[in-house]
This record gives sequence, C-alpha cells and structure tokens, in this order.
Amino acid sequence: MTTYLGLDLGTSGLRGLLVNADGTPLAEATREYDVSNPHDGWSEQNPEDWISACIAVMADLRAKVPDAYAGLAGIGLSGHMHGAVTLDQDNRVIRPCILWNDVRSANEAAALDSNPDFRAISANIVFPGFTAPKLKWMAAHEPELFGRVAKVMLPKDYLVYWLTGKFGSEMSDASGTSWLDVGQRSWSKKLVAATDMSDSQMPELREGTDIVGVVSAERAGELNLGSNVSVVAGGADNACAACGIGALNEGQGFVSLGTSGVVLLAKDQFVAEPGSAVHTFCHAVPDKWYQMGVSLSATDSLNWLADTVGSSPKALSRALPNEASGPSNVVFLPYLSGERTPHNDAEIRGVFTGLSKTTDLTVLTSAVMEGVAFALRDCLDALRQTGSNPDSLLAVGGGSKSDFWLSTLANVLGTAIHIPKNGEFGAAMGAARLAIVGVGEKSVAEVLTPPAVERTIEPDASLSPLYEAAYEKFRKTYNALKDVQ
Repeated sequence: MTTYLGLDLGTSGLRGLLVNADGTPLAEATREYDVSNPHDGWSEQNPEDWISACIAVMADLRAKVPDAYAGLAGIGLSGHMHGAVTLDQDNRVIRPCILWNDVRSANEAAALDSNPDFRAISANIVFPGFTAPKLKWMAAHEPELFGRVAKVMLPKDYLVYWLTGKFGSEMSDASGTSWLDVGQRSWSKKLVAATDMSDSQMPELREGTDIVGVVSAERAGELNLGSNVSVVAGGADNACAACGIGALNEGQGFVSLGTSGVVLLAKDQFVAEPGSAVHTFCHAVPDKWYQMGVSLSATDSLNWLADTVGSSPKALSRALPNEASGPSNVVFLPYLSGERTPHNDAEIRGVFTGLSKTTDLTVLTSAVMEGVAFALRDCLDALRQTGSNPDSLLAVGGGSKSDFWLSTLANVLGTAIHIPKNGEFGAAMGAARLAIVGVGEKSVAEVLTPPAVERTIEPDASLSPLYEAAYEKFRKTYNALKDVQ
C-alpha cells in the first residue's frame, strides 16, 4: 500500500494524518506543546518542541498502522504562518520562534508600512505579526542575536529542514513575510534589502507541490522510515485548509473557527487591495492566489473564557442551544491579542460591555461566540470591498462543531454556511493532498476536490434586523474603546 502523510504544525500542537493514494484517512495522531508569553503581546515557541512532537506523532502512527506506515511515499507539511525561526551559520536555532500572534514589533511594522514599496510589492499591509518586522525588532532590541542570523525559516519550513537537511519555503507561507513579491511569486530584492537582510538569508522558493528532497538517512533511521520518502514543500495553514476542502477556483472559500478566525476566498488572478487589511497571498498550488480576512482570537477567545472560569470549551458550548434566536445584550470584543482585519490594531484589547446582575456564564459564552462572528463579519465586509461576494461558505475548524456558533455566523454574515459530510478537511488533509500531487501521478484538479455537503445552515431573515443592530453596536464599541485604551 502506498500512503502519504500530512503534518500540520499548529500553534498548540502537531497533527499527523496518514492517507492512502485516494486520500482516504487511515490513521491520525497528535501531540501538544506550549506557547510562551513572557510579556504582554509576546508569543514564542521552542522549535525543539516541534521536533519532539513530530517524533512522537510518527511513532504513534507506526504503532497504529504499521503496514500503512511502511508504505509511506511522501510527506506534505502545513504550518502556522509568519513565525521567525532564526538560524546561525552552523544551522543552530538562535532564539525561540516569534509567533504569528506576537505583536511586539508594532512600531517596526508601522515603519516598514510607511514605505510605499511594501504594500505595492508585497500586496499587503505590513502587520506586526508578519516576519520582516520581527527581524527589524531583533535588529533594534537584540542586535547581537540579529548579527548571528544566517538563515530565516518559517515554522513548517524548519521542520522540512529537520526532515531533509534542505532549506526552502513555498509561495503561500512566504506571502506572509513582507519580503515576497506576491504577484510575481518571487523574493523582492528591494524589500529584503529594506529590512537590512540579504538574499542569502532567504530560503529557496518552490511551489507547494514541489519536492524539496527525501527524508535524510539519519531521520529515516530515527523515524523508522524507508530510504526514499519524499517531502513536498506544502503550504501555510490556511492555504492547506483550502486545499483540504478544494477551494482553488474563483469564489470558492470557507470560514474557519480555529485559534484565529478566517474568511478565505480563492482567486484565479492576482488582485490586491492592501488598504482594506485583507491579506492577498499566493495559493499553495501554481498560478492561484487567495484573499482572506483574519481575526486573531476565535476559538482562542472561547478557550480564554473556559480557562478563566475553570471550565472547558466543550462544556461551555454544550450549555447553549443548537440554534441562535437573536443577539445577546452583552457585547464582547475578541481582541485579546490585538486585531488584524480590518483594523490593523496591535494595541486594542478585548472587553465585555453590557454586564448586569443577570449575566451568567451562558450569556458570556454566547457573547463570546457572537463577538467572534461580528469580527468575521468585519473580515467578510472587507473582502466584499475587493469585489468578492460569496453566497455561501464552507465551515471548518474546531469551533464549527458548535451548531449555535454556526447558526450565529449564518445570521451575522448573511450567508449560507455549509457543513461538509464527516471526513477530514483540515490543513493536515490539505498537506497530505499536496504530497499526493507532488509525489504521485495525479493532477491538482483530480486530488484537490470539494467535499460533499451534509447540511446547510441558512440565515434567518426574521432575525437579520436584530443582528444588524447588534453588529453596529459592536463596531461602535470598538471605535469608543480604541480612544481609551
């Protein structure tokens, strides 16, 4: 049996999904790891934790399905974007990886963004979470460490390097660095030089289906793999999620309730509107792009509430009805780590308003879910300004298991929400599909197909005026809050 593996390097853990040549799941395994927050607005991880997780995940898969594991032909990788893994001339990690939701480099990002070349070439605002301002922050605050940087890697690309011994990146992940010419799908010498970096510090670029190399003999022995397992470049987490649900062509897209919240739409052509705070990135397959709006704290907001009250996200969700019947009187702004689309505001923080003696935990939970839905409405409205106007979206991510949340989303977005039939549609599946295309003989169109839809949640027209009024209150709350924080 020929099999393929998708490895999804998430913010909270690594997931491995083993599939056969048709993409049918055979086994999965996960390992969690920690995020360090040494200061307010800081978020870091130790890359060695990713390696330990990878070793454990591979061992679990081998134990579960030894014959399928023995037939592994290719590995694809997905990973959280924007992180800065810095290596010295001996290829040793210099400092912990600065993650995507770290906003310490807000000043550096603003300085780079004031240079019109960055928006014109990279097609995006320079957000504090992007990679280039992180290196500028290192240059200003950790000059000795910055001086040792020989190579900058994105998180999943560091794992590819560990597996193969080869440096590289691919277009979708590189799009979030502020160094890529997104329209031309190449590093911009002008932008690299503007951050006091050099071409030699940038990894070689590939498309997501390109083979980077084979698993090295050392790693193959360590992981009990055969001698000719290929590793494809893979893609950024949201690009791989799009590959997992077959969102490749114009207008196809999804809404994701993961750690962050995302509304993503595929594009056949390169079209940019950076002033809207919409991300315009290369897709993980050749000659395709996508646009997305991003809210930094989606399920992260529910996790925060659960941790604060000593409960679990699942328990909080179960206390809510299956269907939303109208907005809460409590407003929640889900800006626990600042916000991207549409505000590009690293300083804003979350808040509850409208609390009273009758406010209980159920009300707080529904307010959190509504606040995330309103933030995703901001994202969708920003995408609509670029000319995209989907009449439906597929729902993915851990938060999509809550019918109340999906019902709220449909009402707030004014858009039908499709729930795919039971199956694997996440970033790990997308990474595995990229491996099938890159290593096997099937085309992108044959492999990256949309799933069947199990059911659809339509907006309730009778509730639209209520949710529109609540959304306006949400927007006004942000405008009032930003003046006092």
